[in-house]
Amino acid sequence: MNARLPRRDPSDPVGAVARTASDLSGDSARDVRVSFEFFPPKTEKAEKRLWAAIEQLEPLQPDFVSVTYGAGGSTRERTHRTVARMASETSFDPAAHLTCVDATREEIDAIVDAYWEAGVRHIVALRGDSPTGIGAAYTPHPGGYAYANDLVEGIKARHDFDVTVSAYPERHPESGDWTTEIDNLKRKVDAGATRAITQFFFSPDIFWRFQERVLDAGIEIPIIPGLMLQPNFKGLARMSKMCGVAVPNWYAELFDGLDNDPVTRDLLTASLMNELTAELYERGVRDFHLYTLNRSEIAGSVARVLGMHQRRPAKAA
Repeated sequence: MNARLPRRDPSDPVGAVARTASDLSGDSARDVRVSFEFFPPKTEKAEKRLWAAIEQLEPLQPDFVSVTYGAGGSTRERTHRTVARMASETSFDPAAHLTCVDATREEIDAIVDAYWEAGVRHIVALRGDSPTGIGAAYTPHPGGYAYANDLVEGIKARHDFDVTVSAYPERHPESGDWTTEIDNLKRKVDAGATRAITQFFFSPDIFWRFQERVLDAGIEIPIIPGLMLQPNFKGLARMSKMCGVAVPNWYAELFDGLDNDPVTRDLLTASLMNELTAELYERGVRDFHLYTLNRSEIAGSVARVLGMHQRRPAKAA
């Protein structure tokens, strides 16, 4: 049988996404800080794709952008080249990822100096994973910085960089308990870290519980939620397993049978990430870090929910 439905004002926003977009109108959008993450391209085609995404996202004026980094000379060079180009050719404030892996202190110090000379003032300092891949045992380089807190201290000793570090709301796979996890984060903060960006997650409650642990430990730097905009569910599931991130059953079921349907995967990912973003905002979060995967479409959708399109400078008359 039909039933009479409760009435509401037709002009009221429907759902968390619409409420957030409605709230973030005008000057209130300035209270939100959003950053984007890219990775250095390996091919000419990938480079064109990256810079096409940058062209689309640059008008949104993110607070900063970061470029990832891996072990090995070629990756370091690609990261440095991408960051230096961003610093010289865009309005971005670029942050370069830097790890402890497979390098001496002298080699890392030289990279740090080169970034400073290129005008870069922000580094994302990470321990990094074993050169043989995530999940393999990590062994510090005998002549290098052993762990992220050592790297942070080394960076700050050379130049007055803004230093961002990582945080793990579901614990790093190598942390045996929460005391170990939080103590490790605190060492990085004590070494001079400015903020921490989290590993991605799927439930806002995971972030709330982690935030409570951080506050209970007396850690006061901003903890920024990292949002993974990956529409390839197989890749996402593989990455989640390696990183110790729990994928909810309902999330997996939504993508079941969509291996050959990239359009629907994109739409679902945008919808789910917009919803997660809006719920985080409604509960008081004002800083967000978007793992863009060098694409602009989904990142642009989330950024619009957060009011970033209102930051664009007005066109000259």
